[in-house]
Amino acid sequence: MSGREHGHDPTLPHSALAVGAPPPVSDELEVVPGFERENLQGWIPQLATEADIRAVIEKAFDYRGDVTITRRNEDGAQITGYLFDRRIGPTLETSVVRLMLATSNERPAIPYSEIAAIAFTGRDTAAGKSYEAWVKKYWEKRAQGEKNISIEPEALE
Repeated sequence: MSGREHGHDPTLPHSALAVGAPPPVSDELEVVPGFERENLQGWIPQLATEADIRAVIEKAFDYRGDVTITRRNEDGAQITGYLFDRRIGPTLETSVVRLMLATSNERPAIPYSEIAAIAFTGRDTAAGKSYEAWVKKYWEKRAQGEKNISIEPEALE
């Protein structure tokens, strides 16, 4: 643990901290800048090369909504679900994605080599749900004089 986690503030002189006294309280929050999340909802990327397939599958793995995979078989069957796992092998044939289907408890595994297309069809449940957005809502409620502030998640559908 760092000294800060033990209540030591390196910006204060040692005489300012009494032994056993709680650390100074501040309404200031330490906020670390986040990163911009791509809006992938509705995107249907081109999968021309092996590198394209691998890159899009990584994006689909990080996406928090359902994707629709079109398979490379004779009927072009489509399967929709949440991509929760991918196993990366040296070739497309040995690399596999797994989906949680919304319509059943199945967890089908699909080799990368069988993927003709991936569409980001489901709603991204994490869009607009950053820590910064939560902090902003907190301070708005606090400015209105609310006590015991609790910000509840919104319904998914």
